[in-house]
Amino acid sequence: MTTTTIRVPVATRDALQDLARATGVSMQQVLDQAIEQYRRRQILEATNAAYADLQRNPTAWAELHEERAEWDSTLMDGLEEM
Repeated sequence: MTTTTIRVPVATRDALQDLARATGVSMQQVLDQAIEQYRRRQILEATNAAYADLQRNPTAWAELHEERAEWDSTLMDGLEEM
């Protein structure tokens, strides 16, 4: 894996170091995990915003529910109930 150097404030470096010590992982792992969590949160926030926009459009919101109902009706297609 290739690496690079980035500049961070001393307080950030110290926080990374403290978290690494407390969790028993490297500073790089702490940073990797933090960035991945941040990336996932951004995706969820964008998805929530898109759904909020969709809800503000009554026609589009109704179409979404109609499509979901159609998909729900296919869940057991060809399967026997147990």
